[in-house]
Amino acid sequence: MGMYLNPGNAGFRSMIKGSYVDKTGLIAYINSTLGTSAKLTCVSRPRRFGKSFAAKMLCAY
Repeated sequence: MGMYLNPGNAGFRSMIKGSYVDKTGLIAYINSTLGTSAKLTCVSRPRRFGKSFAAKMLCAY
């Protein structure tokens, strides 16, 4: 049997203290703009700051 990717919480807890960026606030913002006159949402970030990752997260949501 293989090893699971996150067998415990210790690794995640140590990552949160370091370079972890929580992008779930973006989901709440997108949900608040649904059904309004705002047709587009601009996610402007410097290069290499996770724009594609955030877009993929929203698509999966």
